Amino acid sequence: MTGTTDIRPIRSEHHSGQRHSNGHHGNGHHSDGRTVGELVNRATEQLSLLVRQELALAKHEFTEKGRRAGRGGGLLGAAGAFAYAGLLALAGTGVAALSLTLPVWAAALIVTAVLFVIAGVLAAVGRGQLRRAAPPTPEETLGSVRADVEEIRERAHR
Repeated sequence: MTGTTDIRPIRSEHHSGQRHSNGHHGNGHHSDGRTVGELVNRATEQLSLLVRQELALAKHEFTEKGRRAGRGGGLLGAAGAFAYAGLLALAGTGVAALSLTLPVWAAALIVTAVLFVIAGVLAAVGRGQLRRAAPPTPEETLGSVRADVEEIRERAHR
């Protein structure tokens, strides 16, 4: 063979190609004919594909959650605008009602103070809720990755 190199495994008398209990022949080949290098290469390719698929799943999950959050946020914003308009009307009604017995300036001051107290309580409660909120995580992807890692561990110990 000119110009080519023919590499063949060297077989000693002790390792004459007989199959060992670990599924390998004494020649560096697995029982299905692939070399250890080929098997490692295949495992690396599969692991790389698995990581890409998990990242794609996480991206999809974040996108879906983002869309839902966007729609929900828009609806809450619209509800807040209408509630604010209603609150302004209610405040005007309160000032008008109190001004029947008090000077207008005193009625407006009382209504303003009540609104600020309500705003302070709501801000404190909201701040507490935000502190307890968990960070957004892709639960499905994390579960899938954990299952993949467990599967790899089980197969590695066989």
